[in-house]
Amino acid sequence: MKATDTPDTDRNRAGTRNIALAASLALIAFSLRTPITSVGPILLEAVRATGLTTTGASLLTTLPSLCFGLFGPIAPMLSRRMGSERALLLLLTLLAAGTALRVIPSWQLLYLGQVVACFSIGLMNVLLPGVVKRDFPHHVALMTGLYSAAMCAGAATAAAVTAPAANAIGQLFGNTSGNAWAWALAMWALPAVFAILMWSTQLPPAGTRIERTSRVVRGLWRDPLAWQVTLFMGSQSSLAYIVFGWLPTVLRMRGMSAVDAGLMLSLSVMAQAAASLLLPFLIARLPDQRWVNVGALLLTGLSLVGCFFAPISTMWGWAVLLGIAQGSAFTLALTVIGLRSGDSHVAAQLSSMAQGIGYLIASSGPFIAGSLLHATGSLYSLASLCAAVCAVSAGFGYAAGRRVHVRTGASPSGQS
Repeated sequence: MKATDTPDTDRNRAGTRNIALAASLALIAFSLRTPITSVGPILLEAVRATGLTTTGASLLTTLPSLCFGLFGPIAPMLSRRMGSERALLLLLTLLAAGTALRVIPSWQLLYLGQVVACFSIGLMNVLLPGVVKRDFPHHVALMTGLYSAAMCAGAATAAAVTAPAANAIGQLFGNTSGNAWAWALAMWALPAVFAILMWSTQLPPAGTRIERTSRVVRGLWRDPLAWQVTLFMGSQSSLAYIVFGWLPTVLRMRGMSAVDAGLMLSLSVMAQAAASLLLPFLIARLPDQRWVNVGALLLTGLSLVGCFFAPISTMWGWAVLLGIAQGSAFTLALTVIGLRSGDSHVAAQLSSMAQGIGYLIASSGPFIAGSLLHATGSLYSLASLCAAVCAVSAGFGYAAGRRVHVRTGASPSGQS
């Protein structure tokens, strides 16, 4: 400490750094769902323009959660090699590139761009809970709520803006080839570019040695609580990706326009953001999360039934209710990763397990939903699927909400 520094000066510097770090994490989180929710409102246009089959359209909505599950477990290894800060910067760059690649209107490049974008998102999903546990150990629920809300805000913005942007681009450039939808998808690379610029200010100085000494967490995959957290994450996420991928299409089947269907999804995700911000204050007053987890899933099931069958004139109310329920469930699933972990090392490994396995489970949700919808043409089959998943998820949420830590052993890894 310099001679002129005082404890108050140090505290002010630390406070300023924490605010900047929190803002940077929020901007990253804003970018993590825009490539996903931008697809649903213009899915029918993309299918017509690229000649995608119904199976291909179902697979396109499945790609996000499938990529999250397949690639998320790579994140801890990348973090150990590069450090969390530089790993996040690299992944943000890949996210921007993959999202921009969707500007080329072919199904092959639409798939490739989506895979690249979702690869990077899957790794960042895993890294963020560990960064929060490390840098904000006494404010895990609050910071998780903040970046969950930012993620929801990005998702809502993309859902609301993509279809009107495609219309505006088509009118502005006289796009007679029908490729305005591709430009509307590619424009969501811009938030990732802004996140790159802001996050680059958080990098450690050049030449800083990466600390490679860490504890190897053992026994996590044999711990029942770890599996309950994982299955809670996976089951509630499958519902989220069914909504992201198919709710606009369902509403269009019920007679809504593309713009209005996108707005309903956006309204729902905006309500998710509000729930994510307010929920940490409720969690702080509860002895555990068992019943609030169950309540969030029961409310999700009720509001999905409303979206499928209630009169169109009441849809805005059901969309808000669905957003509150799913925003609560998602934030709770992320929060229990940190709360069930004893320290940041365990949190990073539990995050990798919960999101890797959980998103692989979740990837089946939108694919099965799309297959049911196309096979039966009936919303009753889709409603039955969602109700069953809600019931299963509520059970795992109750188990994951107990106020205990996962049981692990640990030993130091080698030092380079």
